[in-house]
Amino acid sequence: MSVSPQAPELLDVVIVGAGISGIGAAYRLRERNPRSTYAILEQRARIGGTWDLFRYPGVRSDSDIFSLSFPWAPWPREETIAEGADIRQYVTDAAHKYGIDRHIRFNTHVNSADWDSTTSCWTVTVTDNGIERTVRARFLFFGSGYYNYAEPYNPEIPGIAHFGGTVIHPQFWPEDLDYADKNVVVIGSGATAISLIPALAQTAAKVTMLQRSPTYVGSVPRAHRSTKMLRRLLPFGTAHTVARWYHALYTAAMVHLSRKAPALVKRMVRKMAEDNLPAGYDIDTHFTPSYNPWDQRMCAIPEADLFVAISENRADVVTDHIDHVDATGIALASGAHLDADIIVTATGLQLQALGGVTISLDGAEIKPQDRFAYKAFLLEDVPNLAWCVGYTNASWTLRADMTARSVAKLLQYMDSRGYTYAYPHLGGRPMPEKPAWDLQAGYVLRAPHALPRSGTKRPWNVRQNFVADAIDHRFDDVDECMVFGRTAGGVPARSTLGAVAARDH
Repeated sequence: MSVSPQAPELLDVVIVGAGISGIGAAYRLRERNPRSTYAILEQRARIGGTWDLFRYPGVRSDSDIFSLSFPWAPWPREETIAEGADIRQYVTDAAHKYGIDRHIRFNTHVNSADWDSTTSCWTVTVTDNGIERTVRARFLFFGSGYYNYAEPYNPEIPGIAHFGGTVIHPQFWPEDLDYADKNVVVIGSGATAISLIPALAQTAAKVTMLQRSPTYVGSVPRAHRSTKMLRRLLPFGTAHTVARWYHALYTAAMVHLSRKAPALVKRMVRKMAEDNLPAGYDIDTHFTPSYNPWDQRMCAIPEADLFVAISENRADVVTDHIDHVDATGIALASGAHLDADIIVTATGLQLQALGGVTISLDGAEIKPQDRFAYKAFLLEDVPNLAWCVGYTNASWTLRADMTARSVAKLLQYMDSRGYTYAYPHLGGRPMPEKPAWDLQAGYVLRAPHALPRSGTKRPWNVRQNFVADAIDHRFDDVDECMVFGRTAGGVPARSTLGAVAARDH
């Protein structure tokens, strides 16, 4: 590997990732700090993040698209649950419309970032088309998601190496895969499996979802009549705002109802299954989880498409355990055997903080999971660094946009007072800890310490409550539990963010 001899570039902000989080952060940054300089470093060749990585048949949002889309870029179509390719195109179009795409550097993998307290700058080491080089930044924003893009979760399945057909993980779906008239077994029962199966069932001979335990599944309209009515009555942008808040509050209300009256929500979900599945179908075995609604994320199926595929005998659900895989399929613990030409291991993700980038302060490596999260986006005692992570029980973008606006506000505050660094400080006070994510999903339970820590008291409490966070955000105090300072003898300024006097803090 060669090393670039050029002097490191200096920017006000480096954003890692060109998905929803990174594009949203860039928009909010320039909205509030128009003179700031920034670059978006994206390891892939296209905009989209998750929506570029996942290309399996049927990939779609499991949140409504109105709360998943940007508040500053109205969703142009009518559907409520959007296809993955359409979401990627929407993010790409938004980035182009506002000139954000001109700041993206593709095929650029971020390896490490080291904070230099003598200059109040991050030195970011990247690999760009095989060349290792560095970029310096006053502030670092991670819009890199919460999971490992390079390595999905692949549990050990006995005998899988002896299978005579094709084995695929949805995270790396081959574009040329021919599954027409094939027997396909999808291992898993999460959102990926549930969106894959109706799409596969359109041309496959038979698709079987093999699950160890059921997941809550709820049918939703592909397009809400209320959205069409809003667009007839209101200006396009206003209609988008109203639809966004309607869907966000509706989801919040359903989560709250699930917590307070789980038996009622169970009956509602069961009634939906009874209305859409064949008479006598074994709902208790295949669609009645042992946990309460929203202890794991509930899966949305547009127009009951999964139930329709089952009713038309194009898809089946088997609830059992794998004994082993042989050359022709999967032998189950019950003694049954599932013949397969293709096995899809929809077994989930691996949690990962900050995109797996090595973070150090003055050369000493730190672990993000050892630090408390502050207001869900800053890390305890880590200066000038933010990480964007969405909700577990609502749309990702609802918190991503709050995070982007909070970072832009913080940068404006620092600039107006001549600060070169800022970080949240717990101050040695004891802080009880709770899980940052309250889901009982497998990918969370497998790695309970993969993410930064959450306290039990604000501003260190990572809540999964959009309504409460939205209220707090409106009255946010930038100074709360924060340390601000100025570095003497710092690097020369390139924009207003760095235009400070060289004074000791």
